[in-house]
Amino acid sequence: MAARTFRAWDNQFGGGLRRKAVVGQLAEIADELRDFSHPQNLTRRLHGVMADLAETAATMSWDSGQGGIAQRYYLLALRSAKAADDPVFCANILAGMARQQFYLGRTIEGLELVRLAQDVAGARATPAVRAMLFTREAWAYAQQGRLSAFQRATGRAQDAFRDVDPAVEPHWISYFDQAELAGVTGGRLLDIAHQAPEYADEAATWLSQAVRARGVGSVRSTALDQLGHAEIRLVQGEFDEAARLGHAAVTTVEQTRSSRVRVKLGQFYRHAETRTSARPIAELCGRIKPMLRAEDAAARI
Repeated sequence: MAARTFRAWDNQFGGGLRRKAVVGQLAEIADELRDFSHPQNLTRRLHGVMADLAETAATMSWDSGQGGIAQRYYLLALRSAKAADDPVFCANILAGMARQQFYLGRTIEGLELVRLAQDVAGARATPAVRAMLFTREAWAYAQQGRLSAFQRATGRAQDAFRDVDPAVEPHWISYFDQAELAGVTGGRLLDIAHQAPEYADEAATWLSQAVRARGVGSVRSTALDQLGHAEIRLVQGEFDEAARLGHAAVTTVEQTRSSRVRVKLGQFYRHAETRTSARPIAELCGRIKPMLRAEDAAARI
């Protein structure tokens, strides 16, 4: 139950809000595992809990900008999931490691991890897990500019998602709902649209759908989707709409500590500041710039 609570906290706000509590729980589970008197089935369950907590700690660390620490927790999670004989959760951990590689621009390494995850999960992967893995595969193809492969992987993700039954999905994949599918699809189309503007309308449709579908417990994801939606309007030259969406996004950004969100805000600002001849965009940049300066100052302390 504690693992699920921590995961929910991270999904809602991001930024490692409760990472110290997760690490404390990990230490307690490690102490329990040192007691060799536990029966085998209990030991396996303890390894499963440790895997869940370690994967959550990895995500929290990465979201706080601590990539090296995140990698160590991912490896602990992977070892624990193997000890728990849970190949599907192993695949989820590998997918998290792949996402980290994509953010670092290491597309080949990320794609290799995704393919390994697909092999590890095999036929035991549930529809939501399969859909999530296909979106990670599509991410690699988007970065490589392989548009046909991207479209195929995205189509497979959508096909798999149609078979999702929340009652039989593992709790840790509950975040991958219709909003998440729309958000990650729109986000990748946004990346593509910077080089191929004909994809901008499709990106806007997906990102708008994601924003509408997000619940109140998804502040980090909502901020990312809103920033993406505003950015695609910049690409399209719709500056009034981009400014309106951008201000809404900044209001959401102010509610989260997520490092990923702040990085995305910085990326959006760099796109926007080249278009400040439009007064609404200049005013939006004037609101964002002090936030980025404050973040830089805090990072130097």
